[in-house]
Amino acid sequence: MLRLENLAELATTHAESLKARVASFDLRGRRFDGNARPELMGVINLSADSWYRESVVLTADAAIRRGRVLAAQGAALLDIGAESTLAHAARVDDAAQNSKLLPVVRQLASEGHLVSVETYHPTVTRACLEAGAAVLNLTGNDRSDEMFRMVADHDAAVILCHVQGDNVRQVGDLDLGADPAASLHDHFARQIEAAQRNGVTKLWIDPGLGFYYRNLGDSATRIRHQMRVFLNTFRLRTLGFPTCHALPHAFECFEDEVRSAEPFFAVLASLGRTDLLRTHEVPRTRAVLGTLGVW
Repeated sequence: MLRLENLAELATTHAESLKARVASFDLRGRRFDGNARPELMGVINLSADSWYRESVVLTADAAIRRGRVLAAQGAALLDIGAESTLAHAARVDDAAQNSKLLPVVRQLASEGHLVSVETYHPTVTRACLEAGAAVLNLTGNDRSDEMFRMVADHDAAVILCHVQGDNVRQVGDLDLGADPAASLHDHFARQIEAAQRNGVTKLWIDPGLGFYYRNLGDSATRIRHQMRVFLNTFRLRTLGFPTCHALPHAFECFEDEVRSAEPFFAVLASLGRTDLLRTHEVPRTRAVLGTLGVW
């Protein structure tokens, strides 16, 4: 159970981390400053396997329309993916991903929207950056140096996702250590060094709570882990870069009210000083942040 005493103890134990400031940067004319307020990333799913039906679009025209709506609702970034991270989802090769992604990326970028592409394929990364994508949402570790150089060459940004495996489709059990923030800190310190070595200066770090590890199939275990990471996220700000979280769904708890799950987790993300919230529910999440006084 989460109580005020838990929050007070966390804040007292890590008081210095609460004071940490993170890098701010300009991305295609838009300022991102996590020291001032968080931003929202809206989701566009081009995979029919994605279970969050409200975000699934099956044509380029529908994806472009959804992107325009999300931007009007307050999304600073539009995150587009062509392959679901669900374990049973069909694999989508790089050619098929490009076929789906590129028309959407080109059009939305041409209209001035900041587009993020979720992928772990170098060929998809290159093609989407050339088409105008401003952010690589990197969901893998294999060949990351190559992709970091692509990001730097296009003056783009990268979201460094914590993935225990070569990519998000090849994960097993997640290390559920006693202190998740400590292991995440070490992982991201190495990733940041690699990104900077390859010329990347604009980045977010993402603990990867939206990924599907085998030992998080039990809902109670998964939700407890997610809550702990959300509330400890401010400790990662000592690395000097802003944080990103994909807000989870907790269908087992919310059932018919599942669309309320992400706004609920947005409260925990806000308490943990998350800088960028990836959500399928932009207007609901924006209303929560406004109510908390952080928007």
